[in-house]
Amino acid sequence: MKRDYKPVRVGVIGGGKFGQIHLQAFHQMELDGEAKLIALCRRDQQSGAEQCKRYGIAYYADYRQMILDANLDAVSIATPDHLHREMALAAIESGKHVLIEKPMDTTEEGCRAIIRAAEEKGVLLQVDFHKRYDPEHQALERAAKQGDMGDLLYGYCWMEDRLEVPVDWLSEWAPSSSPVWFLGVHFYDLVRWIIKSKAKSVNALGHRGFLSKEYGVDTWDSISVQVEFESGAQFQFQSSWILPREFEAIVNQGLRIIGSRGIWEVDSQMRGSQSCFKDQGMRTWNNNAMREYSNVEGQSRIGGYVVESIQEFARNVNRINSGVSLYKLSGHYPDGYDGLEATRIAAAAHRSLETGEIIRLNS
Repeated sequence: MKRDYKPVRVGVIGGGKFGQIHLQAFHQMELDGEAKLIALCRRDQQSGAEQCKRYGIAYYADYRQMILDANLDAVSIATPDHLHREMALAAIESGKHVLIEKPMDTTEEGCRAIIRAAEEKGVLLQVDFHKRYDPEHQALERAAKQGDMGDLLYGYCWMEDRLEVPVDWLSEWAPSSSPVWFLGVHFYDLVRWIIKSKAKSVNALGHRGFLSKEYGVDTWDSISVQVEFESGAQFQFQSSWILPREFEAIVNQGLRIIGSRGIWEVDSQMRGSQSCFKDQGMRTWNNNAMREYSNVEGQSRIGGYVVESIQEFARNVNRINSGVSLYKLSGHYPDGYDGLEATRIAAAAHRSLETGEIIRLNS
């Protein structure tokens, strides 16, 4: 089908564990004529150069230089949480559409600054809350919106990573993050999206000392957060990253929501696919999140909600380039205000940990 726009030209900031998925997602869209992967900025020069050679793109050590010189339409940011703000603002000020990995920023002030800049420049600001793109969660959201469950009253969510996430993957910056920032925000946003309500109050308890004592990583081990929403619904959120390395999946996760007319449970970890190999033990697989396959031309492909949420950003930019307004797109993707609300809950959880008090949020 003939297109009346040029596919979005994308640059990626951050080429680590999740930045690599951004590169793969956009490269696949390039094969389909939907995007053009242009450049990568990564602090690790050797790894960055290898990735750029693989995809035939330009390498930059300085994200500001990439934004200014690479002739981009859009920038995706997959860097440590506390670096998002300055990178997003630099891209927006240059008129680029921006995708930011969750959390959008680790402060309410930072989120508002990013939102303000995007509105002033009239560019797309999208946050990668990929849990919304899981078909199981989408089915739950539809049932809740249709009223099948009645009034949504309470629920419980959990997301727990194995030890290698803070110890091996994120050892350099895990002390600047926490299970709330790295994991909790996923489900804060997901629940908000499902129940269509903002948080009213936040109360948190946490455990600290295991990671610092055993592995020299000075951060929270686990955090339990109770949130009361303006609708009256109450939810418990459990997040941690200290599951043993022997656990059968990199992440254990799920949610349970109870309404006046029904209950819905999603075991997001145990999807029913298991394997056992010599020297590896039992494993469970979430092929909804990430799957690999080959197309009829023999090209290696990836799919799943982790990929689709990234690609939807590029498609939204293409929609804008074809004449669709930001107003028309509003409500169909996780935007800056969604990012702000998730950050407000996470930041309040940390204030509650520090003070021992229930934190009230203004509407």
